[in-house]
Amino acid sequence: MTGIGISKNLQIAIEASLKAGDAIMKVYDTAFNVEIKDDKSPLTEADKKANDIINTFLQPTPIPIISEENKQIDYTIRKKWDTCWIVDPVDGTKEFIKRNGEFTVNIALVHQGTPQLGVIYVPATKTLYFADVAKKQAFKSQLVSHATSLEDVLEKSKPLKTKQSSDAIEVVGSRSHMSKETLDFVEKLKEGGKAVKIVSKGSSLKFCLVAEGNADIYPRFAPTMEWDTAAGQAICNAVGVKVISKETNKALLYNKKNLLNPWFIVS
Repeated sequence: MTGIGISKNLQIAIEASLKAGDAIMKVYDTAFNVEIKDDKSPLTEADKKANDIINTFLQPTPIPIISEENKQIDYTIRKKWDTCWIVDPVDGTKEFIKRNGEFTVNIALVHQGTPQLGVIYVPATKTLYFADVAKKQAFKSQLVSHATSLEDVLEKSKPLKTKQSSDAIEVVGSRSHMSKETLDFVEKLKEGGKAVKIVSKGSSLKFCLVAEGNADIYPRFAPTMEWDTAAGQAICNAVGVKVISKETNKALLYNKKNLLNPWFIVS
């Protein structure tokens, strides 16, 4: 057994993500239907099943939940919440539909607007990232099964290390949402004289690339919601990587009146 000690809430989030991942992959291997929601985003059976499973794990904690697939609760109630879970049962539904494997389960615990714990699970590759911001600990665990015990998860966990300096700047770009502003940002970086390399990824895996040292910077100049970023921000913050709003020049905040994020840069 490794010497990693994790909180009860982080344990619950890890177990929820693995169970959800198992259900997601069962749908992934079938001819699933795709619905289009009111906001024009796609929805599959996997999103619904994963959400139900995650709710069964998180609801007994007495901490309220903001999930992409739950009915959104009015801000007059939410603003009284000191702490809440923020969940995306399938982040990267477009990647799921394309069957490219780049989709994740995102679960974060937020206290007074700041992510404290984060779990990102990649069901297609059985790769798990988890972090405790206060302890400044973030780990990656490569599993062989969604049914891996928590003891085995911790046994297989390796600490994340950010990138040390190199000749080229590796910029994370979205697989499905590359905006003109992002391309302009890349051109500006090139003016600094260093080579710039684009690394494309879907879903919250973009945060993980920076946190584990496989990229330097992730500029996001396109819309995201709080559930897209909270878990990734926790993992980044735990290793000293900042997620900064272009609007305020401060860290992204959560459980806001409007759950839409401003543009941001991860570096």
